[in-house]
Amino acid sequence: MEEQKENLPQGGLYSAALRQGPADRTSGKQRCRLDDPEDSGKKSTSSSSDCSDPVYKEIAVTNGYINRMSRDELRAKLAEFKLDNRGVKDVLKKRLKNYYKKEKLMQKEPRNGEGYYDYICIVDFEETCEEGNQPEFVHEIIEFPIVLLNTQTLEIEDTFQQYVKPEINPQLSDFCVNLTGITQDLVDKADAFPQILQNVVDWMRQKELGTKFSYTILTDGSWDMSKFLNIQCRVSRIKYPSFAKKWINIRKSYGNFYKVPRSQTKLTTMLEKLGMNYDGRPHSGLDDSKNIARIAVRMLQDGCELRVNEKMHSGQLTTVSFSAPLEGGPAPQMPRFR
Repeated sequence: MEEQKENLPQGGLYSAALRQGPADRTSGKQRCRLDDPEDSGKKSTSSSSDCSDPVYKEIAVTNGYINRMSRDELRAKLAEFKLDNRGVKDVLKKRLKNYYKKEKLMQKEPRNGEGYYDYICIVDFEETCEEGNQPEFVHEIIEFPIVLLNTQTLEIEDTFQQYVKPEINPQLSDFCVNLTGITQDLVDKADAFPQILQNVVDWMRQKELGTKFSYTILTDGSWDMSKFLNIQCRVSRIKYPSFAKKWINIRKSYGNFYKVPRSQTKLTTMLEKLGMNYDGRPHSGLDDSKNIARIAVRMLQDGCELRVNEKMHSGQLTTVSFSAPLEGGPAPQMPRFR
């Protein structure tokens, strides 16, 4: 493909697509929707009157053109727009499509920057464990990390990390120490979970989350909140904290956005598909959280609107529809003891 010199908002790929001839433009006449036909899990927000606007036809035609580009052509075009050009072909296509769509729609109706979470709190617990993990084994949280991601700057603004002293299994197994890097000395010197949770609440309040700034929790899967925090609250005889009742499961968001099966949404696989390597020590809660934040940043840059998609309801894990109103977490409070 001859390299295009125009910027997408001024014609770019759309102009190139028009030069392909009528046979290649039929899909633009058949489809009139905001989202790319490859997308699923989202309902189009455009009304029937929107379909008459040429901008949506431009987007549809350009999407078809991008679908026919090779990986080298995609990388060259992304580099031209100073966008990250790492990742597998499907990721590159998604990135370019969303960049063009965003630019065209901002021209039509500039966004005021409101209506989204100000911050995302990435949490990835580490727990007591044994090799083989028998069903009756009670997992207790031994590391509570939070990475505070500013959704406007896409920078990690701060981090929180404290170790937790386990109650039921105070002696860590060799398997647990080797897996997490958390030593017996670290947990022996740590406070029990209720005090650590109070410290978390205080830290979030200092950041004015849920008061001045909107926020939500993000995790790598369902287990951190629905299983491990749930178990820990029962062990510590405290109520489940209200600020953790809703969260973004990034594995689910990643799979839906990039159109990949759930088997390809493990942390290291997501990083690899996005063209990144893991930074730090695997199974360190803080390092895991930072790497999850890197994935979240890339998804936001690629045009994904990360939204709450899971919650705890009556003690059970429940799916939250993408069409549900976007609501931030409540002002954090320390839950009552049972």
